[in-house]
Amino acid sequence: MVVIRLSRGGAKARPFFNIVVADKRVRRDGRFIERLGFYNPIAKEGEEGLRIAQDRLTYWRSVGAQASPTVERILKQAQPKTA
Repeated sequence: MVVIRLSRGGAKARPFFNIVVADKRVRRDGRFIERLGFYNPIAKEGEEGLRIAQDRLTYWRSVGAQASPTVERILKQAQPKTA
C-alpha cells in the first residue's frame, strides 16, 4: 500500500517535515517515491510553514494512496476558509 506521510528532518528540538509518498512498509525516514512538499511546525512570522504540490497530491490520491491522519489534519488546517 502507498501512503502519504511525514518524514522528519531538522535538528533536535527544531523539527522539519517533508510530505512524502512512500510504501507503507518502509520506515518513517527511509526511502520514498516522491516528495510532495514540506511542513514546518515552528515557522516564524513571515516564513512559509507549509507548501504542497496540489496537482501531485490529487494524482496520488486518484491512484489509491492513503494520507496518514496527521497529513489529513495538516491539509484540513491549510485549506482556505470559505465564507
